[in-house]
Amino acid sequence: MQGSVTMYSTTWCGYCRRLKSQMDREGIAYTEINIEQDPESAAFVEKANGGNQTVPTVLVVPSNGGQNVVMTNPSLAQVKQALAV
Repeated sequence: MQGSVTMYSTTWCGYCRRLKSQMDREGIAYTEINIEQDPESAAFVEKANGGNQTVPTVLVVPSNGGQNVVMTNPSLAQVKQALAV
């Protein structure tokens, strides 16, 4: 079973669009949250990035109960590696 992936993004973020298309191609399911419409998520992204609203910020919750991984602008390989933990 695959873990869960949450991508915190904005509508104008080119890096977000690129990562989404890569994950779509690889069949990696994810939930996308627009931080401009969700203040709570924006606060999570700021906390993860030293006060900056840097996107994409990706939260991976591994299916094996391992430690959650938060990454800023990760590559597809980094997302896949975090899911494999």
